Amino acid sequence: MNRLKTMILAGGLALAGLAMGGGAHAQTPPAAPEIKTAQPGVPSALEPANAADPAAPKMSAANPPKLNEKAPAALELAQDGAPTMSAKPMIGQPTDGLMRIQPQVTKNGLRAHWFHDRILFPLITVTSLFVLLLLVLVIVRFRAARNPVPSKTSHNTFIEVVWTLAPVLILVAIAVPSIGLLQAQFKPAPAGAVTLKAIGNQWFWSYQYPDNGGIEITANLLKEKSDVAAGERYRTDADGPRLLATDNRVVLPVGVPIRLITTANDVIHSWAMPAFWIKLDAIPGRLNETSFTIEKPGLYFGQCSELCGARHAYMPIAVEAVSPAAFARWVRAKGGTMPTPGKASDAVIPQPGADNSASVASEAAIVDNLTGPTENGTATPPVIPQGATGNPGGVGEAGR
Repeated sequence: MNRLKTMILAGGLALAGLAMGGGAHAQTPPAAPEIKTAQPGVPSALEPANAADPAAPKMSAANPPKLNEKAPAALELAQDGAPTMSAKPMIGQPTDGLMRIQPQVTKNGLRAHWFHDRILFPLITVTSLFVLLLLVLVIVRFRAARNPVPSKTSHNTFIEVVWTLAPVLILVAIAVPSIGLLQAQFKPAPAGAVTLKAIGNQWFWSYQYPDNGGIEITANLLKEKSDVAAGERYRTDADGPRLLATDNRVVLPVGVPIRLITTANDVIHSWAMPAFWIKLDAIPGRLNETSFTIEKPGLYFGQCSELCGARHAYMPIAVEAVSPAAFARWVRAKGGTMPTPGKASDAVIPQPGADNSASVASEAAIVDNLTGPTENGTATPPVIPQGATGNPGGVGEAGR
């Protein structure tokens, strides 16, 4: 009996011990997070992320690291001090499914947009519906079954006055605002405008800032990832749409008049920027000029709009519109200078091929380096004592 009590007591103590052990295990506090110490000689930014951190990016076969992938900020900062700016949908670029003109950011563009929406589009719509109505009326009312004997009417004074006066009024309604818009597009730039010279080449654009220390940049198309070798820069969504992104962008200030001058080195090109309402031909040996003022900061895209050869479709234009302070910082980062505020531009902009153009000067320097300077000598002509020959001159055809 005593042995049975001893066994029962031992079993109870064992069950109690198990219960206490499970409760103690359940109440054990969570382990403290592991504190990583920086490796000597290795910056903390370059250490691998903690695998236990759910916020850390996970690398796997489905999501391999990209060699050429950069942060959006570093992408533009690498472009010789260009401001950080990424492309935004429906701003300054074509948009799939959009059936209207791009949002305009210049006064001329806003004026042209209003002209299109308020005058041109209503007139075109009303005229098209009216002509369609007349065609339906003629088909139904003057068909052979209803008019076995056709009318022989030859004149109608009222109709003749209407179809003469109505087109005149339509043309006047179109001509008055369009002539004013055309005049505004070629208004000379005021004093203090920023001069941008765009030079077309087959098949890229080069730019000069004559008023800012002669800064020069060259803009080429950014190719797709599949078209470049490993390690080379390729287009990303931050750079802009396909066939419109460039490796170097034009930087212009917002709220400051821009004096745009275009020319070309080979064939005719055309500098077109839809969001600015600008399309200016670039012709070899000629300088074309227009002016505009960008009213909203942003990233805007355009392209060459004149057939210029086999790779005409690969001449994009990218413009970053930034604040005047950011533009000044960019100019200094490029090694340029800012002109005196309010001072008219005194920069001499020669045409391509002129005696004082950069191309002619560089060609002359190359020739001088190869052949040396040319020395023009003056020689005294020799004195010949022999008289003229006695051959009589011909009478010609004076008598005919």
